[in-house]
Amino acid sequence: MELMGKRVDPEKLEVLWSKPLTEETLREDFEIRSGDWRSVDGAFEGRNPKNAPGMVISRQDFFGPVMLDFTASTILPCTHDINCMWSGSWNEEKDARDVAYVAGLQGWWDGKVGFEKSPEYTLVAGTQLFPFEPGREYRVQCGSIGGHIFICVDGKLVLELMDPDPIDQQKYGRIGFEAYCSQIRITSLRVLRLEYTPVTKGYVPEF
Repeated sequence: MELMGKRVDPEKLEVLWSKPLTEETLREDFEIRSGDWRSVDGAFEGRNPKNAPGMVISRQDFFGPVMLDFTASTILPCTHDINCMWSGSWNEEKDARDVAYVAGLQGWWDGKVGFEKSPEYTLVAGTQLFPFEPGREYRVQCGSIGGHIFICVDGKLVLELMDPDPIDQQKYGRIGFEAYCSQIRITSLRVLRLEYTPVTKGYVPEF
């Protein structure tokens, strides 16, 4: 995985969490905060018809630079919004997501791959260049090293962003998934500790 100035080998990262996605795991390791979430045939399935986040979040914090590695698809006839969060938190008074990085496929109402930073949402980035297919399974790898945020789909870097005011990853560490007016299926979830090799690059003159 080649990022700006960093090389990450996902197969050599420390695994912080990896369990079968059973009803027991959903009940013991996660909290359903909104929407309908259940385990079906070894996957977490989330359904939420409202124009609002339908969220399941981890009970555990995963502090430091982390990456979510999972397989996801929409459940037809749904055609949009597979969203996840990390370096996150929950506002109990408002019963809503608080500080967090959020990444999504086929979101932001116009079919974008992108990021946003909760709760102010003043940091947002997106692109329509990814050719999303409803119902197809995608391997998604997303996370952040400090303020260096990225998302890879099926092994290819789709988008990266530098946040000049990074979330404190020693203070905020919850992960989660969001069905925003959508039906989604999550399998093969792992939470990984991000490590990287610094890379210095330069061009070879072509003329």
